[in-house]
Amino acid sequence: MNVILAEHAGACYGVQRALDMAYEAAGRQGGVSTLGQLIHNPGAVAALEAQGVNVAASLDDVSGGTVIVRSHGVTPDVYESIAERGFDVVDATCPHVARAQKAAADLAGEGCRVIVVGEAGHPEVEGLRAYAERAGANVDVVPSPEDVPAGLQPPVGIVVQTTQRRENLEAVVEAVRAQGVEPIVKRTICSATTRRQDAAAKLAGQVDAMVVIGGRNSSNTTRLAEICAAGCARSFHIESADEIDPSWLEGCETVGVTAGASTPEDQISAVTARLEAL
Repeated sequence: MNVILAEHAGACYGVQRALDMAYEAAGRQGGVSTLGQLIHNPGAVAALEAQGVNVAASLDDVSGGTVIVRSHGVTPDVYESIAERGFDVVDATCPHVARAQKAAADLAGEGCRVIVVGEAGHPEVEGLRAYAERAGANVDVVPSPEDVPAGLQPPVGIVVQTTQRRENLEAVVEAVRAQGVEPIVKRTICSATTRRQDAAAKLAGQVDAMVVIGGRNSSNTTRLAEICAAGCARSFHIESADEIDPSWLEGCETVGVTAGASTPEDQISAVTARLEAL
């Protein structure tokens, strides 16, 4: 069986930067905690915990030492609380997320009603909402074009979660235009996300089966799994090589592999090695 890795797959710059910063901080006096999971990858989070980097659900769970801000970012209020409590801070917010946060605040500063295209409750999306609200905007979180609120009046600004699909963003934009409103659109989808999605779609159309590696709680990996399933009926989303069931691949001559932007290289290598051994 031929195993083909997508041209673009695995940990992006922002994720690798966050991991490097967390490992560098590990072992600091007073303890080290990430505020929420550093990245949405259970294996990577467990590896950090083994190095003494604990996950804190909130600042109330941090007794002292160093707080690492996750790659998805946090709200402005959280930064203020960290400072008030006197914790050392390592800000591992992905630069692309920080750019989206600024874009949300800028739209609010222009007097826009702000639409955030993304998953309600996702930490990145909640941060985008908070930055826009802090700057005075009314904010709607819109997962899909069907969720665009009626009765929109200009000015309307649109910012997008960095891991969303371009097609979903464009569909939301068209839904706003259908109300006679021309929105100001900040296209903040990360280029690494786009490259991974395009490469996954291309590969899925060329193989007998697809394996998508990454956390099930990972937005970008979930999008990849959806894209692969649309192009290849035998698509499987896994978090580790141990999950692979050989029966999935019976009769396959070629299997494609891709991985979310929150998936480290060692996890990809383990999966490809397992597939090649079948």
